[in-house]
Formats: sequence, structure tokens, C-alpha cells
Amino acid sequence: MRKALVVISALLLVAFALQFVFAAVGGFTRPTGDDAYALHSVNGMAVIPVLTLLTAVFAALAKAPGRLIGLAVLPIGLVVLQPLIAMLAEAFTDASGVSTPLGLTIGGLHALNGIIAVHVVVGVHRAARQLAAPVPAGPAGVVTREGEPV
Repeated sequence: MRKALVVISALLLVAFALQFVFAAVGGFTRPTGDDAYALHSVNGMAVIPVLTLLTAVFAALAKAPGRLIGLAVLPIGLVVLQPLIAMLAEAFTDASGVSTPLGLTIGGLHALNGIIAVHVVVGVHRAARQLAAPVPAGPAGVVTREGEPV
């Protein structure tokens, strides 16, 4: 189950990396339309939440420490926050639909929140890899007293 946790957390990390690619695709699509960010939306509202939930379930099934399970759940909260930040940024456009400095600043928080989520997922994946790593069987620790031969 621990190897499965490594795999699912790696898939989640790939989904987050693709999220940035899909945002760039939407940003560079001309002419800009409602469907420019379709891949970004589907990935962010369907794929990433499902993979995040699976990561948390696999962490629990792998009997990971509670800290790792909590860290695996954290991206769900960050993902839920993303559309709220985007809607708030859109709310701060002027009457002609042009972005305002405040709206752009809030939009920047959308990107920053995404970066934080990626950082969390990197931590989850790193911890999952450490959890799945075999424990090296070293020599048994021999206790000797000072001055005694080994």
C-alpha cells in the first residue's frame, strides 16, 4: 500500500504541474473565450480533487503518520479556495470588463495559492517515498563500555 501511495502522490504532482501548463494555454489562447481555460478548469475541479482524496485514502491505508495524512488532505482546502479567489478577482473589474489593479492583485493570489499547493504535494510525495523506502538491515548495535575491548 505504501508503494501505491508513492504512485498516487506522484500522479497528483503531475496533475498539479499540468495545471500550470493548462493555465498558460488559457492565457496564451487567442482570441480569448470562455473555453480558453477549459482544461485548467476540468483538471482543477475534477482531476486534482479526486487524486487528492485518493492520496489521503492511500496514506491512511498505508498506516502513514497522522501528519502525512493531514498533509495529504490539505490540498483539498487549497483547491476549494482557488475558484473563490478567481471569482473575487473577477468581481473587481470595472464596468467595461477591464481588470483593475486590485483584481489583478487578487488574481496573483490565485497563482500563489497554486504554488503553495504544489509545495504541499511535493512534501507529501517526498514523505511517501521515505515511508515506502525499505529500512536497511544494519549490524545490531553493540554496547560496549569505555575501556572494554570491542
